[in-house]
Amino acid sequence: MTEKSEVKKSMFKLSDLLKGFEYECIRGNQDTEVSEVVYDSRKVTSGSLFICIKGANVDGHDFIPDVIKAGAKAVVVENDISDLDVPADVTIIKVKDTRYAMAFISAAYFGNPADELKVIGITGTKGKTTTTYLVKSILEQAGRKVGLIGTIEVIIGDTHIHANNTTPESYLVQQYFRQMADAGCDTVVMEVSSQGLMLHRTQGFIFDYGIFTNIEPDHIGPNEHKDFDDYLSCKGLLFKQCRVGIVNKDDAHWESVVKGHTCELETYAIEADADLKAEHMELISGGGKLGVAFDVKGLMDFHVEIATPGKFSVYNALTAIAICRHFGVEKDAVLGALLKAKVKGRIELVKVSDDFTLMIDYAHNAMALESLLSTLKEYRPHRLVCVFGCGGNRSKLRRYDMGEVSGRLADLTIITSDNPRFEEPQDIIDDIKTGIAKTNGKYVEICDRKEAIAYAIKNGEPGDIIVLAGKGHEDYQEIKGVKYPMDERDLISDVLANMQ
Repeated sequence: MTEKSEVKKSMFKLSDLLKGFEYECIRGNQDTEVSEVVYDSRKVTSGSLFICIKGANVDGHDFIPDVIKAGAKAVVVENDISDLDVPADVTIIKVKDTRYAMAFISAAYFGNPADELKVIGITGTKGKTTTTYLVKSILEQAGRKVGLIGTIEVIIGDTHIHANNTTPESYLVQQYFRQMADAGCDTVVMEVSSQGLMLHRTQGFIFDYGIFTNIEPDHIGPNEHKDFDDYLSCKGLLFKQCRVGIVNKDDAHWESVVKGHTCELETYAIEADADLKAEHMELISGGGKLGVAFDVKGLMDFHVEIATPGKFSVYNALTAIAICRHFGVEKDAVLGALLKAKVKGRIELVKVSDDFTLMIDYAHNAMALESLLSTLKEYRPHRLVCVFGCGGNRSKLRRYDMGEVSGRLADLTIITSDNPRFEEPQDIIDDIKTGIAKTNGKYVEICDRKEAIAYAIKNGEPGDIIVLAGKGHEDYQEIKGVKYPMDERDLISDVLANMQ
């Protein structure tokens, strides 16, 4: 993959980067030439355009003297900086919102790469990650080359980049788009968080398709959304930034989310009347596998089988089908991809026995764990066994609630360690036990996660479903500020090897 420094060598006229938004040149010359666009003051070099971004803890405006000293030739601000002594050869551009401006500046800087791609954006409380991988899988079966931006990673060809945010800063979004287009991608599917929409990370281009999966009260707090209405409103921004909107009509809030939309609108559902429906669902189990079969009706008409359990898996598959319909994908490509698609840490089935089923899932709060365990109980397992811990330096309430959920729904809970961080693992386990004590649930406590997994596998009984919850795609365990390598797939392999 070509690095950004190798891609951009020429100078840019500042005015060519200032398109698509309102601004005022309050000092200097907007036709000045700049060498690169930077929003991290530590990366400024001679000739840079520096954009002052206000973060949760740091304000870029505070570093204006430093970036000028480092050679910045232009600065984009939203604050009043009239009290600063700025050299005459430095241009100052004033905008209402520097994050909004950065999205357009970045798009222009990287040559508007979204124009070279079909861009799919998926928003919702749940289902974003799984659906992006399903869409990628289906479209690649049909011969397209698809990039991905999401919670777990960014995928550009054979390159996998660890993700820090579900939706990266607008500069990075545009950089990834450029790298994807240069690598021969013709499509990108990305998770679009409400935070990303609120902070204008997806401005500067139009989505070809915008998708809404569902919404539940989440991400409400001082550093995220002030209330549920704000959360709803931010999700809805996607439907003013896309050409075609595809929404889940079963969600009670779908009409509020698309209020004021500027796109064409399509719907999908299981319960409601919609353009695309899933009907006649049937649970499939046996041989260590769990799945669902259903019929697609409406805009498409065929029978589907998927190798992941539950109603939410049907929603994810139906969402992917609704999107891929627009790409003219043949039915056989859809069916083959849905059976093969596997998302790391999202109801990820790991074959350990023909007698019982084992899966890894990221469920790391009470809402997600309740949804998962309730779904699995529908398969009427001999026993439902839940192995989980909770993260340290996080709310104790989460521990109580997850303990109560597992105690109520699982036949056996194996309490273990997750990411203890700077807390003692046993203290966290004791908090989980407080939640379980509200139920009649049986439990054992095994602090070492590998030993806990070994116990679950060695004591697995025919017809059991065993869930390893909480870690999902994570491949580390965080203890006292250090992230130690720990992938549950490796732990399972080691356990199986020692059993032979």
